[in-house]
Amino acid sequence: RINIMSSVDRQHPPSRLYSRGVFLGYRRSRCVQRPNVALVQIEGVKDKKAVDFYLGKRIAYIYTAKREKNGKKFRVVWGKVTRAHGSNGVVRAKFRRNLPPRAIGQGVRVMLYPSRV
Repeated sequence: RINIMSSVDRQHPPSRLYSRGVFLGYRRSRCVQRPNVALVQIEGVKDKKAVDFYLGKRIAYIYTAKREKNGKKFRVVWGKVTRAHGSNGVVRAKFRRNLPPRAIGQGVRVMLYPSRV
C-alpha cells in the first residue's frame, strides 16, 4: 500500500480561507421587516471594534438545488458586509438577491477579501 500523503502534508492541516458566520434574520422593527438587509453573526466577532476588519468583505450563502446547472447542484448568493448592527458584533449585509427565509439560522462564508490593509 502506497502512502499518498507526504510528511509535509501532515504537518500543515488544510487552512480555511474564510470565516464562518450565521444568517440571523432580516433587519426589522416591531412592525416592518426589511428583507434587503441581512443580519449576520460572524464567528469570533464579539464587539463593534472587531467588526471594522470585516467591513466590505464578501459573503457567500451556499445552498443546494434540485436541478444541476453546469454539472453542479450548488448555488451561491453573493453579498458584502456594509456596517455594524448594534454593539455586540452583528453585521449588516446586502446580498445581490435577498436571502430566502429558509436560510435563517444557516451558515454563510465570510471571505477574507477584498483586503483593506
